[in-house]
Amino acid sequence: MSTGRGSADHDGPDPMHLRPPGIGDTTVEALGVLSKSLETTERARGHLYAFHQLTGRADLGLDDAVRLLREAGHDREADLVEREILGRNVIPGHWTYQIVEAYNATYYRPFAEVELQVRNRLAEGRDHLYEAEMKERRRTPHHPDHTALPD
Repeated sequence: MSTGRGSADHDGPDPMHLRPPGIGDTTVEALGVLSKSLETTERARGHLYAFHQLTGRADLGLDDAVRLLREAGHDREADLVEREILGRNVIPGHWTYQIVEAYNATYYRPFAEVELQVRNRLAEGRDHLYEAEMKERRRTPHHPDHTALPD
């Protein structure tokens, strides 16, 4: 018989996904909502990086547009693109990397640090308690495709 974590002889959750003694349902739910909010912030941050990269790629593409306009004899239009758009701030005083840096310093990192502090204080640092309990409620014990843990 296998003795792996997800084996038949151990078909329960990982001890790190069990709520510590004395933590009530409302606390577990609150931690779940806090975690979900942080995950949403992670997604927003990813979109911000996509904005940063796409804007940078567009700006670098302007080099080719300016070159081709000049090759086609359109110096006036090439000068306009080069002067007005190439290297332009996306908001006053900021390129996209500065927006990313400000977001990380002002919002993302403090949010992640507070979430960790709350989780450490209330749940001994345990993560995803709400989801782990939902998994236990929804899975079929001893079913090979519903194991609590990986092998």
